[in-house]
Amino acid sequence: MSRWLKILFAFLVFIGTSLPAVAQLQFETRAPFALLMDYQSGTVLFQKQADARMEPASMAKMMTIALTFRMLKNGSLSMDDEFFISEYAWREGGAGSGGSTMFAELNSKVSVENLLKSVIIQSGNDASIALAEGIGGTEETFALMMNEMAQEIGIKSSNFTNSTGLPDENMYVTARDLANLARYIIREFPQYYAIFSEPSFEWNKIKQSNRNTLLKMGIGVDGLKTGFTESSGYGEVVSSAQGGRRIIAVLHGMETMKQRSEEARKLVSWGTRSFENLLAFENGEIVNRVPVYGGEISHVGLVGEGAISLYLPKGSRKCLSAKIIYSSPILPPVEAGDQIAKLQISCNKQIIQTTPLFAEQSVARGNLVRQATDALKELALGWI
Repeated sequence: MSRWLKILFAFLVFIGTSLPAVAQLQFETRAPFALLMDYQSGTVLFQKQADARMEPASMAKMMTIALTFRMLKNGSLSMDDEFFISEYAWREGGAGSGGSTMFAELNSKVSVENLLKSVIIQSGNDASIALAEGIGGTEETFALMMNEMAQEIGIKSSNFTNSTGLPDENMYVTARDLANLARYIIREFPQYYAIFSEPSFEWNKIKQSNRNTLLKMGIGVDGLKTGFTESSGYGEVVSSAQGGRRIIAVLHGMETMKQRSEEARKLVSWGTRSFENLLAFENGEIVNRVPVYGGEISHVGLVGEGAISLYLPKGSRKCLSAKIIYSSPILPPVEAGDQIAKLQISCNKQIIQTTPLFAEQSVARGNLVRQATDALKELALGWI
């Protein structure tokens, strides 16, 4: 760690409170909802209404894709398996529906591979419903499976009611959840990820180009999903590996397809070009320790998910300050790997980065003497 970083982290302040939203720094977007995340660390570099509920439109199909990928990976499904195009799939998602479609024929059978390619490349609603019915029996059951998986992988502020993202007042997502879902897909299913960057897909003699127009812009974008309904506006989840560093961007609620493309390009380009990467802590290196009240040990170390790098706007080193944010008191049991804090980096009092911090080891409940002593501390500090 460099000398100036050592000085910075020597004055870490611990605050028992919730984390405020990241302030905009040297970047503005017309998108009502936006988030920019570093893929490797999960560090949030920019956010705007990232935790507000929004209608997902076809970006909900990312959950359909993730669930299908998982079943392919664990062997319970094969790319060669064929699913039926039911009347419901044909009527709600086919050519006559007016939405994005694969143009699959009624009562035909289509392989999982081709259905997946349609969902990813064409955003086919008929293909999404066919996958849902083929896997879950009904789309309603598939939605339950989607929500169950979402909870398992940490997508906890969203609710899915169908496989397509077609409007439903009970279906909602957040920009943060979509970014984390994209990160999960990229990390867990690299063998399938290349489908997202395929330029086109043809079915029933109808060739359709990939709806992600950023793929052709030369800014390293190789996924993931666009979305649009009249009520939600235009949105997109994108990932770029330009310059050897992968970032994930989410934008939603824009007025036109052109505005979506331009705002996404601006955010990705800013995230790629405007930051310098400085290593702050090695993999497993303890950032600091926080008290565990009533635990068998009094403090637990905080570590990152791998090495912790600072992604700083260029020219901002002299303005930096750092805090560790956590909710007090931390009570046992604590499991190794539990996220219990966040590292907050600010420049001139504007938050420019948040990085999750995890328990370095497990902490069980302490003996009665330890619990009684710490209970007195909690009482004195007004926590109980």
